[in-house]
Amino acid sequence: MSIFSNDAEAARALVEKYNTLRSEVAKVIVGQEEIVHQTIMAIFSKGHVLLVGVPGLAKTLLVNTVSKVLGLTYSRIQFTPDLMPSDIVGTEILDENRKFRFIKGPVFANIILADEINRTPPKTQSALLEAMQERSVTMAGQSHRLQDPFFVLATQNPIEQEGTYPLPEAQLDRFMFNLWLNYPGFEEEVQVVKNTTAGRFAEPQVVMTAEEILYFQQLVRRVPVPDNVYEYAVKLVSRTRPNTPMAHQLTNQYISWGAGPRASQYLIIGAKCNALLNGKFSPDIEDVRAVAHPILRHRIVRNYSAEAEGYSMDSIINQLL
Repeated sequence: MSIFSNDAEAARALVEKYNTLRSEVAKVIVGQEEIVHQTIMAIFSKGHVLLVGVPGLAKTLLVNTVSKVLGLTYSRIQFTPDLMPSDIVGTEILDENRKFRFIKGPVFANIILADEINRTPPKTQSALLEAMQERSVTMAGQSHRLQDPFFVLATQNPIEQEGTYPLPEAQLDRFMFNLWLNYPGFEEEVQVVKNTTAGRFAEPQVVMTAEEILYFQQLVRRVPVPDNVYEYAVKLVSRTRPNTPMAHQLTNQYISWGAGPRASQYLIIGAKCNALLNGKFSPDIEDVRAVAHPILRHRIVRNYSAEAEGYSMDSIINQLL
């Protein structure tokens, strides 16, 4: 299905849609422009997001608002220690004709909010992670396709670590972006308090359809990339791998494991999407740098020296850039 006569026209339409999208989200979400930008970018890039932030920073509201503005179906799954895989993917029941019938779980929606994903045991985490990777779930030998577009936004609370099951590196790798949510600024918080205590609730308008999102996801894939940008992305990822020919001096000193090839793929896809949203028809090195932090920060494992000397993940990535 082609909505536009050519890709250049589609790219210009995407910028218009994106600006409208952001202004609709801003009716509800005060500030957090960078987080909103990267969340929308992940949807157009067909990736998933891990959002790390303390409670009360409007993580749930952000996902809910984005799903409304995009006109998509939305499910919220609250992860708890007693959550079972069937609570996510669904279950089979025996109907009145004594035949097994599959009852779909909350994962059968376009946008899934996996709230506090690290509060549930690995068995349940992996049920969602299979859906993220395969875009389908298997029940009693039967494969059930999930509806497109499909986007998972998982949240984690960075302070309470008791009774949590941290996501293994292999599972973290399935998230395109790891976004860190900070406290709002003073002016922003005043505005939030005014908006939420006066009983006025803004209602964002739907500005896109599922078909348009799928079309724009394909458009992002078709963006041409110069060879020097491919080489820059792969070189950047290679610099994160300790004791390899391209390793950075800081890497050998402070990193125990570097990023895998999926990081290079996401750097290119993220750069393509970032370029399009900024009105460019092809990405350059600046676009790769723009998405490097959220793509690399959950794919690099610091060693004890880094933690002891106070080297944060972002400061290491800054040095690599």
